[in-house]
Amino acid sequence: MSADSVRGPVVAAGATAILLGTVASPGVNDRTLAEGYLTQPMAMAMLASHNGRFIADLTLDFEGATLKRGELNAGVHGEGYVDRRHPHTLLHELVGTGIFAAGPARLSLTAGKGFVPFGTDDPMSRPFVKYPVNHHLAQILERAMGIVAVAGGPLVLEGALFNGDEPTGPYDLPNYDRIGDSWSTRVTARAQGLELQGSYAKVKSPEHETGGLDRRQLSASGRFESNGWYALAEWARTKEGEGSSTSFTFRSMLAEGSVDAGRWTFAARAERSERPEHERGLNAFRTPQPHSDLSIIGRTRWDILTASVAAKLPSYRKLRFSSFVEVSTQHPRSLTNPSVFIPAEFYGSDRLWSFSFGGRVGVGMQHKRMGRYGVAVFKKAEAPMAGMDMHEDM
Repeated sequence: MSADSVRGPVVAAGATAILLGTVASPGVNDRTLAEGYLTQPMAMAMLASHNGRFIADLTLDFEGATLKRGELNAGVHGEGYVDRRHPHTLLHELVGTGIFAAGPARLSLTAGKGFVPFGTDDPMSRPFVKYPVNHHLAQILERAMGIVAVAGGPLVLEGALFNGDEPTGPYDLPNYDRIGDSWSTRVTARAQGLELQGSYAKVKSPEHETGGLDRRQLSASGRFESNGWYALAEWARTKEGEGSSTSFTFRSMLAEGSVDAGRWTFAARAERSERPEHERGLNAFRTPQPHSDLSIIGRTRWDILTASVAAKLPSYRKLRFSSFVEVSTQHPRSLTNPSVFIPAEFYGSDRLWSFSFGGRVGVGMQHKRMGRYGVAVFKKAEAPMAGMDMHEDM
């Protein structure tokens, strides 16, 4: 789509959801758990000016209504949930971006609530339904932020100020008095389907609104996508501490890829990530929130292998359908000696399995990738309207 062919503003909207069944064996206390969910129910909208110089993105996530107990996902943790993925906030993303010429370079300014320029794409837009353990190590999202991005040739440089505090629930809004207490920067090089990025973030007290340990986060990754082939390799490290001192360090390595073969998509992922262990309440899948930063009772390393097969199904009117099966095996091991938390005793085995199956439904536009704005959006052509290439079915 060229700017000359558009007479007025471009408006697009869409929705998507996943009907999911998951069996975890063992889930906890040597028990097999089987559950079903409506997960990732989302509505999206995009508005772009006729010349592509202004773009607004809105994403609503209704997991607060459909995923209150969380989604079985061994190893995942964050925002008071453990071994269950927490629901994301209703206002997942609301940003406005202006794009400008800056001599031989291009400049964009973005403000709103959304994805901080750090790390890799949101797992929601990647080939798997189940999230990786490193979600809170490799991405920073649902923050109120301002972003400046500059693109020239193969390079993109982004910088942002944002609020450090994580959401405390699905209907929580950022603490606007904390906007600007945290910052991040990311540099990306791109050429013919290949992207290399490195990023750094200093996040003030994400677990506590009133003060706690800060995070210094690093990320590096390589990504390739072309002609139905996709591959990603990433490394992330988070140090928690006060000032220049470090109390805890958590690392992650992940590699994943997929290939399209007709209507079929085959994908695989390998991950090694570390996470903190906190005392759990009567509900074995919840921890106190906010917890004390120094209440960590251990560190666990998770080695996970995942395989997925998905198939596109015939569409009906404007509805898109696909089905999928995912199989994952997890091996948690304590890194603390002695440790209060011993995975084999807690779960009933040191080898866990997860089986997931279900279907996706979507209509209208959809995010192909989530986590970049303005001139940082990757596209096939350097054109004013190309910032919208991350959307389909406009």
